[in-house]
Amino acid sequence: MEKWRYIKEYDRQVSPGVGLSVDDTLPFSVIEKNSPPILHLYRFQPSAIVGKYQDIKAALKIDRCDELGIHYNRRSTGGGTVIMAKKAVALGFGISLKHPKMTGGIRGIFDVMSRILIKTLGKYGIEATFRPKNDLEVNGKKVAGLSASADVGDAILFHTSLLIDFDIPLMLEIMKTPAEKIYDKGYNCFSQRMTTMETELGHEIEIADVMETIRKCYEDEFEIEFKESSLSPWEKQKCLWFEEKRYKSDEWIFSKRHPKYKMGEGLLKTPGGLLQVYISLAGGVIDNLMITGDFFSTGKDLNLIESNLKYTAVQKDDIEKALNEVWKKDLIFGVDVPTLTEAILKASANCV
Repeated sequence: MEKWRYIKEYDRQVSPGVGLSVDDTLPFSVIEKNSPPILHLYRFQPSAIVGKYQDIKAALKIDRCDELGIHYNRRSTGGGTVIMAKKAVALGFGISLKHPKMTGGIRGIFDVMSRILIKTLGKYGIEATFRPKNDLEVNGKKVAGLSASADVGDAILFHTSLLIDFDIPLMLEIMKTPAEKIYDKGYNCFSQRMTTMETELGHEIEIADVMETIRKCYEDEFEIEFKESSLSPWEKQKCLWFEEKRYKSDEWIFSKRHPKYKMGEGLLKTPGGLLQVYISLAGGVIDNLMITGDFFSTGKDLNLIESNLKYTAVQKDDIEKALNEVWKKDLIFGVDVPTLTEAILKASANCV
C-alpha cells in the first residue's frame, strides 16, 4: 500500500505564522522534492486569519485584536475569515494535481475533500452536507469552511478548519462582517449560522481523537496509509523563509489587494463569495482596477483579468469583451463574466 506523510501537532498551539508556513511548504515539498502527499493536522493559538484576497482592515477590528492578544494574519489560500479558537483542528494538505482524484479544478477538489470531512463527522453520528461555494454544514449551520490554492506549479495546498468548540462572542468582538453577507441568508446572529461538533453531540470530545479520525478517513478515501513524519532540514528552512518573508511582513498581512488611494467600490454577493471591485477611471476608461473578496482564484489569474481590463471603456459590451478574451471555467470559482461585469459597472458608478 502506498505510504503518504502525516505531520501531527495536537499537544501544542502554534502561531499563525508557524502553522501557515508549514502548510505553504507542503506543495513545494511535493513538487520540488518529490515528496508523497503530506497531511498536516495542528492547532492555532487564538487567531483571526483572513483569506488571500481579503482586505484585512475591512474584515477585522485590528485594534480590538491587539487589545485582546488575538493573533491575526493572512493565509495563502482564498476564502473568508476564520477565527481559530483553542478547540479547532487546522488542516493543511499538499498533493499533486496529477493525482487521479485531483481532477476537475477547485470544484472537484472540494468535492473530494468535503467527502472526507463528511465521513469524519459521520463517525461521530453527525450528518453533514457540502454547501457551495465552500462550507460544510450541519442542519443548515456551518461547521467547517474549505479553502485551496493552486499557485505552486502542479501541486495544490488545501486548507480547512473543523470546529470542535467555538467562542462566538469573541468572533463578534473582533470581526467586521458585511451586513450583506449575513442577512441574505436570513440569519440575525452568528449563533444561528454556525455550529460545532460539541454543540451537535452535547458533550466534550478530544482533539487528538478527531485528528485520528480525520487521518483514517483520508486513508480510506485515497486507499493509502499514512506514516508519521517530521519536517526535513530543507522543509524547516523553507518554513523559516515563509515565516520571515511572509507571515511577519506587514506588506503581506496588510497586502496590496486593497487600494492605496480613493477608488470607486462595487460590492456584490455572488455564488462564489463576496466580490469587491475597486476602480479608478480616466475619461470613461478604466485606469486602475483591483478585484478582492472571499472567493477562490489564483494571483496569476487575477492579474491577468485586471491587466486585460486596463484601458477598457466602462461600457457593458466592452467589459464583457475584455473578460471573454481571457476567461476560462472557474477562473474565479463561482463567478461568471456577467456577474463580474455587473460588479465593475457598480464600482464605476461609485467613482468620485
